[in-house]
This record gives sequence, structure tokens and C-alpha cells, in this order.
Amino acid sequence: MTAPKLVYQYRGVLVSLPLVFAAVCFYHEVEDYWLIWPLGVTTFVFGLLLRIWARQHCTYRQEITKHLAASGPYLLVRNPLYIGNTLMCLGAVVLSELLWLVPITLLNCVLVYSLTVRYEEERLSLRYGEAYRRYMLEVPRWFPRSMHLKNIGLNKGFFWKSVVTEIPCLLILFPYIIKEVVERWVEH
Repeated sequence: MTAPKLVYQYRGVLVSLPLVFAAVCFYHEVEDYWLIWPLGVTTFVFGLLLRIWARQHCTYRQEITKHLAASGPYLLVRNPLYIGNTLMCLGAVVLSELLWLVPITLLNCVLVYSLTVRYEEERLSLRYGEAYRRYMLEVPRWFPRSMHLKNIGLNKGFFWKSVVTEIPCLLILFPYIIKEVVERWVEH
């Protein structure tokens, strides 16, 4: 089994490692609530909204006939779901008050998702052939070259289904809220 395939299979666990650590670690916390909560929640929500937007254009997990997603955020980058995941991870780590863990989490996400994408691109190239290879040439993997403004809107037909699909992502915040409550309870 190749490293990219192994990472692909365990990507959820691998990306979660810093989040699990952040939920139980209290070492060098930054107790500036006026910085932590707005920054963490904004970053997390931006990632969640990106995932909802991407989910409207990607039928994976929606029990709909699968097709090559090439609209919405998929016109800007090939991996908006992983970018959204990374933003949610970073937001959660900020909410854990461990700002020193943010660069480590970012590096972990970049490593895991880069290997994951290598594996996925091989599979998608085999499945969709020339259409996917052309898409790879036209749309960058991670960073948009330009902002295509046509066809990037919401796919209203799948909006609520996409929101419902992404609601479990909110559970990521639960350990950090509990951590904060426990920490305040122990202090008093």
C-alpha cells in the first residue's frame, strides 16, 4: 500500500491528532477571550461555510448521481472541502487557547491533505479521464489564480441538504467548549 493511499484511508484520524491534543492540553494557554473567541469562531465558521458551499456543488455523500464537480468553489480551487476542513481545524485549535499549536496544526493539515489529494487525483483521473486532466490544468489545487465570477454561486437545489450534511462539523467545537467550562469550574 502506498503512503498516499494509507494517508487517504486514515485522513480523518491523522488530521484530528492536533485537535485531540488541544482538547486536553492546558500548557501555555492564551487567556485573551476578546482575541480567542472572535478569531476562533470566525475561522471555524468560514471553513464551515466553505464546506457548505462546496457540498452544494459536490454530490459525494448526498446519495445523488456522482459527477465531476466543476462549479461553485470548484471553479476557484480543486479542493475546497479540504481547505474548509483546515480552516475549521485552525479555528478549533484557536478556541482551545493553544495559539502555539496553530502552526503545527496547519502543517499537519497541509501534509495529510497533500498526500490525500495525490491519491484522489490519480483515482479521479482514471474515473473521469481527459475531462479531469483538463480540469487539473485549468483549476489550481489550493490557491486560486483568479476569481472566476460566473457559475460560482449557490446551488439552491442542494442548499439545505448541504447544510444538513455539514451540521455534524459543529461537534468539533464541543470538546473546546467543555474544556473552557471545566477550566472555569476548576478555577472557582
